[in-house]
Amino acid sequence: MAINFYGKHKMAGVNECFSIGSVVMCTNCFDEEIEGEVLGFEPTTKMLILKCQSTNNNPLLSNINIVNLAFAKDVQVKKESSFNPPPLPSLNLNRLNNRIKTQIQDKKRQISAMSANVSPEAQKLYLTITKTIPEVTWQGQNIVVYDQVIISPPYKADNVKGTGNQEDKAILYIKNIVEKFVKDTASQQVSSTPITHRSKPAAATAAAPQPQ
Repeated sequence: MAINFYGKHKMAGVNECFSIGSVVMCTNCFDEEIEGEVLGFEPTTKMLILKCQSTNNNPLLSNINIVNLAFAKDVQVKKESSFNPPPLPSLNLNRLNNRIKTQIQDKKRQISAMSANVSPEAQKLYLTITKTIPEVTWQGQNIVVYDQVIISPPYKADNVKGTGNQEDKAILYIKNIVEKFVKDTASQQVSSTPITHRSKPAAATAAAPQPQ
């Protein structure tokens, strides 16, 4: 699919609207005639999108031409379409706002992880925890969860401590996350380590002495 842009010399008087599916003939600034089916029209910028026959005459392909009608020499509607496009679905603004808010929070967490003066493994652990628990911050090189669970270097399950009972559900839950993260990281490192095979040296064969 080829996409071409046309426009140079301004043309006065352009249709304010083109129906989807109509066939339009445009003469551009190079005196080239472009005929095609209307796919879209933006009246503010006067950009007309036409689906035209493929230059290689392949029936399965089409050329998409974008013509700036404000700079075209001539525009003719050869066939008006009666097609009425279906109404656009209503937007769920609450869902869009929540998605934007979530993406902003994710970016902030990524920036927070990268700004901490810690190892890449610690940054990955921080981001892993934030996927399920938003209340995660840095305290120096320590990861603090729920303002009461602290994960200190080297960020193993034994380094998970809390301000209360060590059998607290929050502490045990964070320990499980850390243990799984350590195991997954170790398995990934093993799978990414190249395996080298050493060929065994060929056994030397000595000629038997000939009898005298």
